[in-house]
This record gives sequence, C-alpha cells and structure tokens, in this order.
Amino acid sequence: MTDLNIQWGMIGCGNVTEKKSAPSFNKIQGSRLVAVGNRTPERAQEYSRNYGVPTWHKDPFDVIRDPEVHIVYIATPPGSHMEYALESIRVGKPVYIEKPMARTWEECHLINEAAAKRGIPVYVAYYRRALDYFGKVKEVIDSGVLGKLLYVNVQQHFPAREKDRDRKDPPWHVIPEISGGGYFHDVGCHALDLLFYFFGDPLEVKGYAANRGGLYDPEDTLSVILKLPGNLLVSGSWNFVTPDPFKRDLVEVAGDKGRLKFSIFSFAPVTLIRETSRESFDIVQPEHIQMPLIQTIVHEMRGHGSCPSTGETAAVTSRVMDQVLGTFPFSP
Repeated sequence: MTDLNIQWGMIGCGNVTEKKSAPSFNKIQGSRLVAVGNRTPERAQEYSRNYGVPTWHKDPFDVIRDPEVHIVYIATPPGSHMEYALESIRVGKPVYIEKPMARTWEECHLINEAAAKRGIPVYVAYYRRALDYFGKVKEVIDSGVLGKLLYVNVQQHFPAREKDRDRKDPPWHVIPEISGGGYFHDVGCHALDLLFYFFGDPLEVKGYAANRGGLYDPEDTLSVILKLPGNLLVSGSWNFVTPDPFKRDLVEVAGDKGRLKFSIFSFAPVTLIRETSRESFDIVQPEHIQMPLIQTIVHEMRGHGSCPSTGETAAVTSRVMDQVLGTFPFSP
C-alpha cells in the first residue's frame, strides 16, 4: 500500500468521532475516510452528509465488506468491538479499535489470536502514547534525571456526571454488558496503559473495587497496587463520585533525585522538581487528539515506522482491569 491512500471505513458515529478522531483521516497525507456505517441507518446517513463521507451503509458489516475500505475503525461501545473486529480480520482487513479494546481480556485474546493466524494488524486507540505531552514524560523518565525510581502514585478522582443519576436510563458507560464495567474501563484504562508504556508490563497486580456512591450498579471506587519491572511499586486510586471541589487528576513519579508530576486528562504542565530547581513544560494538545496515533497507523500501513498501540499492548491493560475487578486470575 505504499503508493496508495489508506482508505478508512468507520463503524459508529458517536461523539468521540466528531472531534477526537475522524477528522484526522482526511487531514493526514495519504489517508481518507471513504465510508461510514451505524446500527441506526439514519445516523450514518446524517454523518455522511454532515462530514462529507462519500459512502454510508445501513449495516455496519457492510462497511467491513466495502471493497473501497482498507482498514476499519471501530468506534462503538466495547460490547460490539469483538464481533466487528473478528469479521474485519476474517475478510483480511486491519482494525483500529476504540479503547478499551474489548469488555474483557478473553475477548481481546480472541481478537489477537484471530489476527495472528491471519497476519492482520490490530491497533487500539490508546492515543496518549503518541502525544507530545506524554512523550515529554517518557523522555524525562528515560533520561535518568529522577535517579533511582522509588514509587509511582496515581490519583484520579472525578465527580459523577448528571446522567449517572438516571437509574431508568443510565449511560452505557455504567452498563457492564456494554462497557465491561464502570468508568474505570473508560477512564482508568488510559492511566494503566501509560504506566505500562513508560515502565513495562506488570509482574503482579492486586486490587479492590467497591460501589460507594450507589448511583449505578458497577464499581465507582478502586484501589490498585502494581509491581512493575525492577520491583517498582505503583499505588493507584480511582473514584468517580468525588465532589467537584475535591476532584484530582495527578500522577507522581518519585526518584531519589527528583519528582515528576503530570496529569492524564487535564494536561496540567509536566513538572520536574529537583532539590535546587523546578521546571515546568506546558505542552499544547493537537486539535484532534487521536491524530498523532492515527498518523503512526497510516505510516505503518504505508511501510514507514510503526504504531505504538497494538492489540497485544492493549490486552495487557484489559487483563489488569479484569484482575482488579476479580474476574480473571492474573499471572505474568
């Protein structure tokens, strides 16, 4: 495909596509969005008209079968990721899957197993791996300026959303049959993926989950301990019913020569604190936040470079989430 445009087909027309991802397909050289489909056909038709997508399909599976489509972007809730991914792989087309990759590690494994048998690439939208902000974080960690790493602490405490209070019609994010769990699957997965990107895959996992707010059925509060390579310990806490004045989004990497502080969602300046100095790096985010990662996919498919977020790397995060929620026995 080195001399061809990479032609994307998209399944799903949700909010994530309108700003974060889909515009990138037509802004990246050698790439274009050629088809869209949705389980609600009228939504696909409207999206096609509003955003200038040449073809729309009534059936999402027709996006996969469209001969003009080279790679399929699965932008639906996790409950349907596996079925669309397996069909795409069956017909020989790579997939770019929204995070989390699937509801469980087992579903991720089935996707990766099928892809490996066919030699089909699988990419997952852990797009923070390609952002300059987290590139700076990794650069500081890898430079050794922090000295011997002592510990890592993650705190993600967010307020409940108004729609979380609707027991009759809750958001899909808190319906485990659709999402895989609660907001930990949708929000916490980003932090976990970055930890493994920075420090390596976990050696041991321990975690506890509870529902403290009572707004919905799945967990809203979690405590996690990870042992990473080099016996580096990570402590993490997640809460999704924190009063707004007390919300927090902070990661601290502590070494014997310095501390590094950054956020996962707020993009507060990356701050390096040493005994006699303090540096801050204020890094602007791209207009379309998935665009840098999508660029790596296009490069890889055209024979240049590689994407840092694959089905194999994404499955590690899903496996850890399963372990924390007590649904899968962990072993490294």
